[in-house]
Amino acid sequence: MNEMKQLESIAMELIHTFEIEHPPVPIEIMLQRPRPDMWAEVDITELSVGFLKTGGHFSPRMSLSRLLARHIMQSEWGDKHGLDAIFKQDKDDQLLRAFARMLIMPLDMIRALSPGARTPVAMSVHFEVPEDDARQRLNEIGDAL
Repeated sequence: MNEMKQLESIAMELIHTFEIEHPPVPIEIMLQRPRPDMWAEVDITELSVGFLKTGGHFSPRMSLSRLLARHIMQSEWGDKHGLDAIFKQDKDDQLLRAFARMLIMPLDMIRALSPGARTPVAMSVHFEVPEDDARQRLNEIGDAL
């Protein structure tokens, strides 16, 4: 199984573990209230404004999603799911960024959208993510729809 498919599977497992059925994915709650044996809870009130990119309306949510991806990657739970091996060669954080998009825009939830709603603009509103990230996610999943 290639790295992207493994990450997709791990992201879906997390979404199911947190019993999330509909967007928007509550990234903040996942950070603050991890399940047992996952990662240390994060107090997002202590994050600096500079950390939360303010390039657009939903940019802070993508910053939090990347933070969540890092916490998962560095956790014992992540180790048990082979994330250390996957991210070992990820020098420019491209896989980490892709994993963050998988967490905030899960494949099953994208598949549940009507074909007309699978556009960057519609997904931006639906998942509360920047349009550019929605576009990139659509490009990444391509034939998987």
